[in-house]
Amino acid sequence: MKVKSVISAILASLLLVASLAVFALEKAPVLSLQAARKLVAGCEAKAVEKGWKMNIAIVDVGANLIEFSRMDHAFLGAADIAMRKAQTSAHFPFPSRVIESLSYGKDLKGGALPGLALVPGIIAFAGGLPVMSGGVQVGAIGVSGGTADEDEICAQAALDFAKKELE
Repeated sequence: MKVKSVISAILASLLLVASLAVFALEKAPVLSLQAARKLVAGCEAKAVEKGWKMNIAIVDVGANLIEFSRMDHAFLGAADIAMRKAQTSAHFPFPSRVIESLSYGKDLKGGALPGLALVPGIIAFAGGLPVMSGGVQVGAIGVSGGTADEDEICAQAALDFAKKELE
């Protein structure tokens, strides 16, 4: 009789732990398709205002593509760069510009981690920014088609435009 009670108690405990884990997953912030589309819209609005033609990639925190937009006449080769910028900022919770600084230094004469720029899939210049929600990273945006600074300005405009969706 005691063995059945112990087994029942263990099973009840396991069910409780499993239900708490599912509850925690349901409460974790996620980058929705609606928010990703809002990010693209914000970036496109800034690009149109400035006369830039951009490729815009939005990825989740696992660096999986959620949304992509290639504006008319944007460089074809910049599409892959935009995705890699987004993936870089999804893998590291900071702007892709930081990878440039770590790899090449602020003066571009050598950084603390020069080999970082050689890691496959890593982009070591500006245009990728993490997407945060409630202090938690939920994804990233990568923009390419202009200068690195223009790309980053466009990415930041996207974050500003979608601020309410990301709260």
